[in-house]
Amino acid sequence: MNAVLEALASNRYQDLLDAIPYVRHLGIRVEGEQDARKSTLLFHLPFRNEIIGNPMLPALHGGVVGALLETASMIQVIASERQSRMPRLIDFSVDYLRSARTKDCWAECNVVRMGSSIAAVSVRCWQDDETAPIATARAHLLLVEPMPQQHGGLPMKPQPFDI
Repeated sequence: MNAVLEALASNRYQDLLDAIPYVRHLGIRVEGEQDARKSTLLFHLPFRNEIIGNPMLPALHGGVVGALLETASMIQVIASERQSRMPRLIDFSVDYLRSARTKDCWAECNVVRMGSSIAAVSVRCWQDDETAPIATARAHLLLVEPMPQQHGGLPMKPQPFDI
């Protein structure tokens, strides 16, 4: 938890991404020196042959695009919240609008509402043209207080649903 707070204090959002093994494997990056309190973060998924899902088109794997969208929503909430509360995914829905070609992908989030215990986020993903998204997503995240991990206990204390 200290690493999360240190990353937030210094606006090093990439450190948060690098702490998640599958995100690090996919190569998802936060681009630019952006302050999430003033704007949204810009997420970048560099193209690699390993993330192709359909070699006949060729197109990126839908799960990789979904992982970019989900990761972006969670990190944006952490950055926007600027507290120790951590988001837990309640529900996540992706609309795939067109095939993701063998190019870099970009994603940007809009925190629609940050309630006392639930955040609602919309995410947009594109490749060449920011106005022509390849996928969009909606996420609802439960914001929970961390608790000390004792005797193999749960790392997060459940909170009541209060929108």
